[in-house]
Amino acid sequence: MPSSVKALGQARPSGAGMAPQTRCCSLAAVQRRLPILAWLPDYSLRWLKMDLVAGLSVGLTVVPQALAYAEVAGLPPQYGLYSAFMGCFVYFFLGTSRDVTLGPTAIMSLLVSFYTFHEPAYAVLLAFLSGCIQLAMGFLHLGFLLDFISYPVIKGFTSAATVTIGFGQIKNLLGLQDIPRQFFLQVYQTFRKVGEIRAGDAVLGLVCVLLLLVLKLMRDHVPPVHPEMPPGVRLSHGLVWTATTARNALVVSFAALVAYSFEVTGYQPFILTGQTAEGLPPVRIPPFSVTTANGTVSFAEMVQDMGAGLAVVPLMGLLESIAVAKSFASQGGYRVDSNQELLAIGLTNVLGSLVSSYPVTGSFGRTAVNAQSGVCTPAGGLVTGVLVLLSLNYLTSLFYYIPKSALAAVIIMAVAPLFDTRVFGTLWRVKRLDLLPLCVTFLFCFWEVQYGILAGTLVSVLILLHSVARPKMQVSEGPVLVLQPASGLHFPAVEALREAIITQALEGTPPSPQRRPRALPSWSARTSAASTPPWCWGSRNCWRTSTGAAPPSPSWACRFLSSVSCCPRT
Repeated sequence: MPSSVKALGQARPSGAGMAPQTRCCSLAAVQRRLPILAWLPDYSLRWLKMDLVAGLSVGLTVVPQALAYAEVAGLPPQYGLYSAFMGCFVYFFLGTSRDVTLGPTAIMSLLVSFYTFHEPAYAVLLAFLSGCIQLAMGFLHLGFLLDFISYPVIKGFTSAATVTIGFGQIKNLLGLQDIPRQFFLQVYQTFRKVGEIRAGDAVLGLVCVLLLLVLKLMRDHVPPVHPEMPPGVRLSHGLVWTATTARNALVVSFAALVAYSFEVTGYQPFILTGQTAEGLPPVRIPPFSVTTANGTVSFAEMVQDMGAGLAVVPLMGLLESIAVAKSFASQGGYRVDSNQELLAIGLTNVLGSLVSSYPVTGSFGRTAVNAQSGVCTPAGGLVTGVLVLLSLNYLTSLFYYIPKSALAAVIIMAVAPLFDTRVFGTLWRVKRLDLLPLCVTFLFCFWEVQYGILAGTLVSVLILLHSVARPKMQVSEGPVLVLQPASGLHFPAVEALREAIITQALEGTPPSPQRRPRALPSWSARTSAASTPPWCWGSRNCWRTSTGAAPPSPSWACRFLSSVSCCPRT
């Protein structure tokens, strides 16, 4: 891997011994805040070629996905494209991963639909406020707070979101109308209206799903190119790779062509996307108030309406983006800076709100396309961003003929891999108790997303606190009883440690009359030789010492043992 590419996300030295190198420290600090300076001086023509191919591949993927995700968010289709280009340009300067692409995702679109009431003004304001929160967390180095949301909670939320998003597109896939968005009502009404399925939408939607599945399987089984392959074989390999990588654009274009053919004949069996606003979005400040039929909603009222979304959306956006970045960084052999990623995604949302974007985050699917296309630097995002802008400026009139069933097929195939069934088997083998927060999160998210995340995180914290309050202990057998906690000792564990000392001491064998038992001082109380009693409560009976003095009462001995960590055992 080129050294300048490895420089993406690598930790800079700091600490003692660096004071004389003021200039180097200054340069390192600037490079840490502007990672582009680490790789741009060594940029080569070969990298440009690879970034161009990767950027085009991601661009052909993001355009149809952005239109589809706007439907998930409950917004007009152009808002998906408005959200798809700003992250490409910001991450070019601030990103520490060469693979990550920022833009609309299925999970973020689902959260936006929950908290913005399908109102574009609320969605844009949510992007601005989320970006401000993320920027503040980045400047204050609060990325560690994300560590308190455990892996089972994330997986439970992701799996529930996959089911919610996927089932939510069944109505568009089958041409059903007037289906509510609340999950349980949605399930009920979908089965209730099975008799109202539109044959045209159902057939086209299932054909699109089948085509996407076949193209994905072909993409996964394309053999690698070898230099000794004949030119014709390499050319055919390149064509297959391009077609399978751009499968979303191909399938949506095919569906739009079919719909246009019917439109020409005067008969339209499909529900179409409809009119899409043409041209680039205007640059303007986010709406801090909105006028409705019932009057003007103030900024304070808008914030109150969004409620928990102001915490859930920025946190989940950061989790998704950083998880994607770290996953691909580990595969590529480089490191990412979590706090720098916070700044990148926060600035993306703040600047994106100026062009009517809703909250965005790192996309796992498009990042995978980026990595598989051989991207070398974040410059590939520039190509993707330009392609989205060109689509907005010149192709929006063609989006009218895209059937909603085709977009539903794109969404279903995009979210299907997010439901990870293997995690249940993994947790069952590794730590079965972690299945509890996963299942709690999964079930509660069907009620309300914030309740699911909150309940799962609470269960995870309780499990963590239980391990702190009841740490595992190692007992060393021998003439001296030693109890060693397996982890650090905190005040909730003091009582458990005291009980363990008493229990182990009472189970010991009686000391020999010729030996004078010793009481050893510990962390909780240190006794002097003069104050150390010549006896120890070593078993279920009281034992006299060589001095002939009567041993103390059991209650005294227990109190004594509660102040020391070990007692002679012979």
